[in-house]
Amino acid sequence: MWKTGALPLLSFSAVGSLREDMAPLNFVLPDQYIDLTKRRDSTFFGEGVVAHVSMAQPVCSVTCEVLSRAVRTVLPVDVRLHQGGTYVCIEGPQFSSQAESNWYRSMGASIIGMTNMPEAKLAREAQMAYASLAMVTDYDCWHPREAHVTADMAIANLMTNAERAKLVAAEAIRVLGAEKPDSPAHNALQSAVVTPAEAIPETLKRQLAVLLR
Repeated sequence: MWKTGALPLLSFSAVGSLREDMAPLNFVLPDQYIDLTKRRDSTFFGEGVVAHVSMAQPVCSVTCEVLSRAVRTVLPVDVRLHQGGTYVCIEGPQFSSQAESNWYRSMGASIIGMTNMPEAKLAREAQMAYASLAMVTDYDCWHPREAHVTADMAIANLMTNAERAKLVAAEAIRVLGAEKPDSPAHNALQSAVVTPAEAIPETLKRQLAVLLR
């Protein structure tokens, strides 16, 4: 069986908001991604082994639900949590131009960041149940009335939410450890590896042994 038995992967990240209702210091549980990164290795596979995992649903809904429950359990009721949304991931390290920010909004993106890709793709290839809790720090640079994002602004708001994020992580880890929920992500490679096992070079089998077992 193409399965690793890997533990869930919880991601926490700072993001800019591309929607009026997703205000700074809000939390978002994105369920879709637009990957605009350019220079990052986005697969464990390639020469010698071909694999095409499905990214139609890039976030594990089971793990996402655990994160949602953790937020509602440990944080004050006035902390706003948005369920779902599209995260557009850019290369960085520069922030967007206004033209780009408005373009991302026209795509239907909800939040923007620089970290969740390709980690979501790699997590799926590793058959890990991936979910991300995004912490809004700013309105990027599209908003006609709010200040354009700066590193100082983003870091200040991120630090405000850092302690909350620690509480959420601890509660989510506790629940995942107790419930050990199954996820479709745990079998992501079963129908994804195109190369027959007998055609995979031995050197690659050893390199990918943690995945291909």
